[in-house]
Amino acid sequence: MANVKQKLLFRNKDVSTVNSSDGTFRSLEKAGRPNRQKEKVHGLKDRTQDLRKSLNDSLEGDIRDFLINEAELHTYDDLTKVNPVTPSTVLKCLQARYSAKVFYTHAGCTLVALNPFQPIPHLYSLDVMREYHSAPQPQEFKPHIFIVAEEAYRNVQGQVEPMNQSLVVSGESGAGKTWTSRCLMKYYATVATSSQKCQDTVEKIERRVLDSNPVMEAFGNACTLRNSNSSRFGKYIQLQLNGSQLLVGASVQTYLLEKTRVAFQAPNERNFHIFYQMMKGATEKQRLEWMLPLEQDFAWLPHAEKTLEEDCLQETVEAMINLGIDEGKRTQIFRILAGLLQLGNVDFSPASEEAQSCDLDGHSKGFLQKTAYLLQVPLDELQSCLTVRTLRAGKQSVLKPCTQSECGVRRDCLAKVIYAQLFDWLVTFINNSMCADNPTWCNFIGLLDVYGFECFLLNNLEQLCINYANEKLQQHFVAHYLKAQQEEYVTEGLQWSFIRYQDNQGCLDLIEGSPSSIFSLLNEECRLNRASDAKQFRVRLQKELSDNASISWDKLSKEPHFTVAHYADKVSYQIEGMMEKNKDPVPPEIISLLQKSQDSLLHSLFADGDRESEGSRGHSKVVTVVSKFKNSLESLMKILHSTTPHYTRCIKPNPDCRPLTFKKEEVIAQLEACGIVETINISAAGFPIRIPYGSFLQRYGLIANARLTAQMNRANSPEMSDQAVLGSAVEDVLNVVFKRRAPNNNNNMVHCGRTKVFLTHSLLEMLEEHRNRVRSQKAFCIQCCWRRYQTRQRNRRTQAATRLQAGVRSWLVRREIKKWHKAASVIQTKWRRWRAWMDALAEAELDDAEDFMENEASSVLPKLLKERGSVQLFSIQEPVMVRSWPIGLAMASAPSITVSLTATGFQRIMSMMACLKIPFRHGEYKVKTNQFDQGVASIRAQPRGSIKMHLQRSPLLYADMHPVHKTDVVTGLNQILLERT
Repeated sequence: MANVKQKLLFRNKDVSTVNSSDGTFRSLEKAGRPNRQKEKVHGLKDRTQDLRKSLNDSLEGDIRDFLINEAELHTYDDLTKVNPVTPSTVLKCLQARYSAKVFYTHAGCTLVALNPFQPIPHLYSLDVMREYHSAPQPQEFKPHIFIVAEEAYRNVQGQVEPMNQSLVVSGESGAGKTWTSRCLMKYYATVATSSQKCQDTVEKIERRVLDSNPVMEAFGNACTLRNSNSSRFGKYIQLQLNGSQLLVGASVQTYLLEKTRVAFQAPNERNFHIFYQMMKGATEKQRLEWMLPLEQDFAWLPHAEKTLEEDCLQETVEAMINLGIDEGKRTQIFRILAGLLQLGNVDFSPASEEAQSCDLDGHSKGFLQKTAYLLQVPLDELQSCLTVRTLRAGKQSVLKPCTQSECGVRRDCLAKVIYAQLFDWLVTFINNSMCADNPTWCNFIGLLDVYGFECFLLNNLEQLCINYANEKLQQHFVAHYLKAQQEEYVTEGLQWSFIRYQDNQGCLDLIEGSPSSIFSLLNEECRLNRASDAKQFRVRLQKELSDNASISWDKLSKEPHFTVAHYADKVSYQIEGMMEKNKDPVPPEIISLLQKSQDSLLHSLFADGDRESEGSRGHSKVVTVVSKFKNSLESLMKILHSTTPHYTRCIKPNPDCRPLTFKKEEVIAQLEACGIVETINISAAGFPIRIPYGSFLQRYGLIANARLTAQMNRANSPEMSDQAVLGSAVEDVLNVVFKRRAPNNNNNMVHCGRTKVFLTHSLLEMLEEHRNRVRSQKAFCIQCCWRRYQTRQRNRRTQAATRLQAGVRSWLVRREIKKWHKAASVIQTKWRRWRAWMDALAEAELDDAEDFMENEASSVLPKLLKERGSVQLFSIQEPVMVRSWPIGLAMASAPSITVSLTATGFQRIMSMMACLKIPFRHGEYKVKTNQFDQGVASIRAQPRGSIKMHLQRSPLLYADMHPVHKTDVVTGLNQILLERT
């Protein structure tokens, strides 16, 4: 393939050499050079011709060799693989793929879509959408419109610089642009709403985005000679995405609705779809309400017997419901449309006298009454508005009857202005229902669906504006792909030979240029306060624009016209009626009439009509149709220039819209018109990806650990001005990527220019794969370091917490112990004080009872002992105090004696316990008596036999009290009853 390209380039150089040699030959001949030099020139010319012939023969041989394998032609999914790239080889490949029912083919940076003219549902199913959306590399799949959609969707949060995207769908009328745009919207509404977050809101937006299509197609599309569903307006749809690439809203911008179609339909063409939907889909109740009997014929509804797929009222009504148009508004909309159909049947007859207004035909009065009823305007004022015009002379107004033709023009104007305002209201309502707030969305994907190039038998201002829009889009394609890329290659120092292409700048200068162009002359003619003259305007065009090669005239034609050589074909435009359409005047009487309508919707459409009508009266302030369309188209081009475009070229295989029919002449004309062959040559020889050094290092510098990445963020860094340093860093990155590849293939994939690096798609995929691998490694290292840091911090926090807890606990224990010590000291002090006090009271009670009457005790006690043999001390009224009474003496007394005894002090308690052999719990003290060990007999000797001890409460108040209860200790004074058994 490279050899073929070199041959082609060499052939171009030879042609320029031949031209230069011809010029030299002529100049030498004029200067009278010798014949020898002439012979040299002739010889050089002959050799050049021979070389050209040999190259042509070689090229034809290559073409024959390529086309000999026709069975393999349908396998070329990218036309850049075709060798050689010529119109015939490209055409053969497309024909083979079309015969194999493969309708999408890559053509370098664009996608070629052939219209099959039949439904293929499995090609656009939800499973296919998800397959392309989830694929790591969708480019490896078969060519499809979903590949372009997915590439734009991924580029929104792009690989190098996130940028808004635009999908431009272009082609002739009937090539399938509307269907392609519909598939793109359905794709984005599916893949951009797959998240579970805010599912209800997402589904609502998705539903409204999809339902905006049926409504706008019903009100803006019509059946033409070249297409059964032709868009009669241009639209640019912005699908608004948030930071997570979820669809959060959408907006629609429309361009130049062909409102003249409401009142005029070319032969074999139809009105807008919505009128036929009402006639064929209305119920009996709706027909009565809209006054549309089934047998009624309407002048503005031609070919009503023809049934199309688009004639489905129920689908349109369901879409309007989903968009939020309530039943009341829908009823008003359909009543207004029915009123327009009734208005189309109103015809006028010439007035019997010149000073009188035109009369209505026989049935026209009934139709006018129905129109007034449906539009809810006064009948008399409606008829007066159509037949009488108001002339203003200063502050005075003069009524003048209209001619029959003027009445028809005013009737058509009324219908056009109502339909245009209703269409604008629908677009505004759709935008309000699905457009997101500015803080919600951050990027968008634009879908441009404009009317295709048109060439009819009769072409007027509408076709001129439509073809002008297509010229602007073609110029954008040429400037973006064919011209800018090649100029950039040369600027960046690539070895590049320019590939010739068709530039339509001359045609654009003819239409919109300054100081003189068709548009400027047309606007100037419309601003003059005089009647329009088609022949005079043609003469002016010839005078002002005769130097432009893109315009011509047929001198034999009787009708005034001019012919423009567009990029696609030559189109002849009729001048008659063009100025009136450009003025688009709306009589102020019509606006005043519509403002009096009792229909709230119709009244609101013209609420601001006074200001517009006042502005239209001043000729210097008239805004023509051409001016408005040019301004709106310029704003559209600004949006396209600020986004990354993705072009899809729709091709119409045959002019009759027959399924799976391929006409070579039709296809080759479209391929040459839109520059597909040149695009393939540039894409095959060039580099589709161009990234500045700084942006490249910002994204891919981490592959080679380039330290310049940190400097990229510094403002006015001195290193950034040195492109050599950046270039070396870029080469380091590329060397790392190419380490595993053969070095011979590298030059075909990348080229480092002066300020940019040029890449192919395959190398970009390698860079992304390598970057992801390096990022995974870096992320793993960061995770390891982070986890190590977290573990260390966790251990440190645990140790610190442990130390803090230990310190707090020790402090709490010390504080508690101090409290306990203090409390114990207080208790001990109180205890000792209380014990001392009790001891003092007991001592005073036992030893210091001064009020004891000894005489009574001595006289009463013997008497009681004799009578009872025992003494009950508690029966004595006064206490008997016995001091140092030996226990042995008491035991040696009478056999049954109960004695109260008191011993004070620790020694006496121990003595008593030792005598009674009461065991001690603690062996710290040991008391012995000599009676037990030595056997000494005395009155203190142990009594013989068993002894029962009965401990009773002491009658004393203080001597029997002790704060601590001990079962094995005898304290205080107890009565001991000894009974000998």
